[in-house]
Amino acid sequence: MLISLDWIRDFVNISDQKTPSDLGVRLTMATAEVEEVQEVGAYWQKVKVVEVIEKEPHPEADKLNLVTFKISDDQTFRVVCGAGNVSVGMKAAFAPNGTTLPNGLTLEPRKIRGILSEGMLCSEEELGLAETSEGIIELDDSLPLGTSMGEVYKQSSDILFDIDNKSLTHRPDLWGHYGIAREFAAIYREELKNPFNEDWQNKILSQVTKDESPIKIKVDRDSSCLGYFGVSMDQVTIGESPNWLKTRLINVGLRPINNIVDVSNYVMLELGVPLHIFDRSKIKGGQVNIKRMGSDGVFKTLDEVDRQLTSSDTVICDANEPLVLAGIMGGLNSGVDDQTQNIFIEVANWVAPEVRKTSTRLGLRTDSSQRYEKSLDSALLKRTLCRTIELIQSLCPGAKIIGGVDYDGPEIKIKRSSMELNHKRIESVLGQKIASELVLSILSSLDFEVEKKGENYHILVPTYRSTKDINCTADIIEELGRMIGYDNITPEAPKLAISVSKLSSAQRLTRKMVDFLSLHGQSFEMQTSPMVGEKLLKKAEWPDFNEELRLVNAISNDQDRMRPSMLPSLMSVLANNTKNFEQCRFFEIGRSYLKDQKNFSKENHQLAVVFYDKNESVFMDLANTMEGLMRFTNLPGDLIGKHPKFKNELVLEDWQGIHPIEFYNIRVMGKMHGVIFGLHPLYLRKWKIKGHAAIALLNLNPFMEKPIKQKFKYKSIPKFQGSTFDYTVQVKNQTSVGEILATLKKVKMKEVQGHKVVDIFHDDDALKSVTIRTSFLDPEKTLSGEFLKGAEKSIIENLSNAGFPLKQG
Repeated sequence: MLISLDWIRDFVNISDQKTPSDLGVRLTMATAEVEEVQEVGAYWQKVKVVEVIEKEPHPEADKLNLVTFKISDDQTFRVVCGAGNVSVGMKAAFAPNGTTLPNGLTLEPRKIRGILSEGMLCSEEELGLAETSEGIIELDDSLPLGTSMGEVYKQSSDILFDIDNKSLTHRPDLWGHYGIAREFAAIYREELKNPFNEDWQNKILSQVTKDESPIKIKVDRDSSCLGYFGVSMDQVTIGESPNWLKTRLINVGLRPINNIVDVSNYVMLELGVPLHIFDRSKIKGGQVNIKRMGSDGVFKTLDEVDRQLTSSDTVICDANEPLVLAGIMGGLNSGVDDQTQNIFIEVANWVAPEVRKTSTRLGLRTDSSQRYEKSLDSALLKRTLCRTIELIQSLCPGAKIIGGVDYDGPEIKIKRSSMELNHKRIESVLGQKIASELVLSILSSLDFEVEKKGENYHILVPTYRSTKDINCTADIIEELGRMIGYDNITPEAPKLAISVSKLSSAQRLTRKMVDFLSLHGQSFEMQTSPMVGEKLLKKAEWPDFNEELRLVNAISNDQDRMRPSMLPSLMSVLANNTKNFEQCRFFEIGRSYLKDQKNFSKENHQLAVVFYDKNESVFMDLANTMEGLMRFTNLPGDLIGKHPKFKNELVLEDWQGIHPIEFYNIRVMGKMHGVIFGLHPLYLRKWKIKGHAAIALLNLNPFMEKPIKQKFKYKSIPKFQGSTFDYTVQVKNQTSVGEILATLKKVKMKEVQGHKVVDIFHDDDALKSVTIRTSFLDPEKTLSGEFLKGAEKSIIENLSNAGFPLKQG
């Protein structure tokens, strides 16, 4: 949005000593982002009145002349000119080199057919005074030499601020020059001129007559109209707008059309409220009806495009057809043209969301719709109407009001938010001391009514900032902060009490798990989405599709439901990794979701660990890692084989992805809260995975919130060397390794430090070999050879007696 500084100066005194860049920076820091500051119309002061004193043909061109003229008695210039109306003695407009004209051309010294031209004699078209022209401007003979065109045509240069519209989305009061002028007045502590006071309004409305209004207004209460004013005027003369009005419109990006249309645009840009002016002869039936369309139909707008309207769109109709698409654009056959003599002025307000919805659906964004979308204040409608009447009468002195000012629609209530604000609260939020006089001054300059009562301020918010902008005391403090200048507030760290934050039991547990699996388990932590699709669940051959926990409006079919288990997500990640790596280990602490009749859904926090190796089995590595994890986290648990009575809740034992032999339940606190299993080779083949993989799942819900006792046993580093003993026993394939380890635990020998499964080898369909390593250590002495031989013999005998003989040969 372009804002004219010349226009702003109608309402507030801004010193010429303030540079345009300084004004732009201050407005950016206090109000809205100024993207660019530009000067327009500088040529008005550079283009001067000159008198032609000599004209001779160009020696190299038949249609060109060499024209000599003087700008003063002692200063002459010569230019090459092709205009046919140049004559000796005439006065013309001369633009010297370095002048930038409205069309963007900057004059530079150049030769035309070999002769240097020292500038240009200008036409009306080149100075932006007409769309087309023939010949140069012929000025009045009485004009003194050297007079600028700005003085001749009462024009001046202007400074334009290009303001980013997104900065004003929450400020409907800033979509007009008067609102921006209020901001400048507050920024520079200047007085805001208010020519639109109650006396001015009463003076204009005193012209209404008791005659019956030619146009009646009827607003349906189910329409989107929040209020509708209308007034009729006769004896309007359609013509070209004066230069001052055209220049202001052009400078801010609008094309002048005629005086009446230009007035409607001018008032909108000045006061921020759109309006529409009808040719009254085109309103059939002497009445305008504001209502819903009622049925779908086509409406041709001013831009000559057929718009497909729906039955719920609000339109302004006469007795026959729609004339205006409410809040957006007028129709092709209702506007003012060269034959218009009598007009009807409409100033209305509309429900913001409905204007936005219709505008978006039609792809039709207009100056009007942009302003109505911001929630305008209905209390400003009458002021806008009066300003429109005033300008029309100034341009058409014979124009007069016929009848009265009519209104229909909901009652316009003056809604002014009020709030109490404590002075200490202001200083606390801003972080510095602020004088109460400054608080009163700033808020008053922004049109807030403020009354100080002790340390509190009672504040009344203006109606035009109560529609969607100022909602709480924090908004008031923001007003003070931006006017003081955030760059003037000394940055200071907040004064907060520093205290150690204690981790919850769940946080301590999960952090210890992450530490162990990252450092000791050599695994990467990952995070998958808790949303899955039916396609993934089918591929994972998971029995539960969780249909009860599907999203109503899913973004994607691949993520349309909560996952019933983490396992399908793990398989997807595993399949992707095996395409690039021969080994990988990763884990996730995540959640799965199941339908719950009482609480809608049941959320399960789980730990999932995946080990993969293309060449070797990883099941025992994963089992040993999970045992180490439980010791590290002090979870009272162990690994056991399949239980005939108690089943694991995380995965069914007959799920076809489970390896027939590689399986352990994780028993914690006496219950099956976890599972470790290898993946069946046929199942891996379906995922196109070559090699061996194992998965561990542990349900964390039962003990996440229960503080687990920290058991620390400190031991000095052993002074004496230990010893290990590797041996292989042969057992039946269906015998679990857990049974062997359970037997070894019965061997009571203080020097035994532990037992570890090194390898498992299947000899044939009936037997398998299990290699175990037992560690010995005495912290007080070196173990003798006799002791080690005796200990090894004792272990082998205990295993043999339990049915686990040493492998022979």
